[in-house]
Amino acid sequence: MSAFKKTPFVLVTGGKGGVGKTTVAGNMGVELARTGRRVLLVDLDLGLSNLDVLFGLSAVEARIDQALDGTCSMQDCIVEGPGGVHLIPAASGEEAMGALSEDRQAKLLELIAEVAPQYDIIVGDSAAGIGPEVLGFASVADRVFVVTTPELAALTDAYGLIKALGQFGARSDVDIPTPEIIVNHAKGVEEGKAVAAKLRSICERFLARSPRQAGWLPSSVHVARSGASQSPFALRPKRALEQLCITQIASRLERLAGRGDADELETADAAMVQKLIPTPARAAQTV
Repeated sequence: MSAFKKTPFVLVTGGKGGVGKTTVAGNMGVELARTGRRVLLVDLDLGLSNLDVLFGLSAVEARIDQALDGTCSMQDCIVEGPGGVHLIPAASGEEAMGALSEDRQAKLLELIAEVAPQYDIIVGDSAAGIGPEVLGFASVADRVFVVTTPELAALTDAYGLIKALGQFGARSDVDIPTPEIIVNHAKGVEEGKAVAAKLRSICERFLARSPRQAGWLPSSVHVARSGASQSPFALRPKRALEQLCITQIASRLERLAGRGDADELETADAAMVQKLIPTPARAAQTV
């Protein structure tokens, strides 16, 4: 159950750093806002702020650490990002924020809960790994997305994170939802499916968990350029493959955010993605 009462909370995380979880969280939030949802992105990588950098927000006046210290309210921390998405930025280089006590973490959730009623959905971008903050935030989330890549190290760490979440839930007597897998930097839909299937098979065998695939993102020069230019690719005027992939992932949250039949939306988006994936027959037609 969400820590924020009627406002659903989705956590985007990853076992290994550098797999693109901030890119996924940021662009997914922008995509949801583009469709009319009131979206709050919260940077939960508390000591190393990234989302404000991704969005090119240089004039941030208040951050999470200041709200925790009582020098400002959480409302004061909210800034508007691209596409109408709202963001609460984390601290940058604050050692104390890298290891919150349970009391401070509980206080942080209470402060976010104060602003939660203003939004249809809250998306958190956590730190990588299996630290206590990651496990704690996952334990109060409605949905957990684990981002990985096809690399063996990333898959190994994604499995380790899913295992740690299960152990934390059992020890804390909390029902943590089985994470859903997002495969980033895939060469195509088939590799994305194969990587997710491999991870699911291992989890079923050793953890009695069966994580579903939430989607995939391609290796794309547009994604790399969007990061370098601090502009989310979800807002590019020309709808390319990576945009349709993030739309498909975001559509999984539409019912959670209170909009229509998510299954129909997801099916329609999947069909659009398939149309943009090159096939030998289509390639031959373009020669």
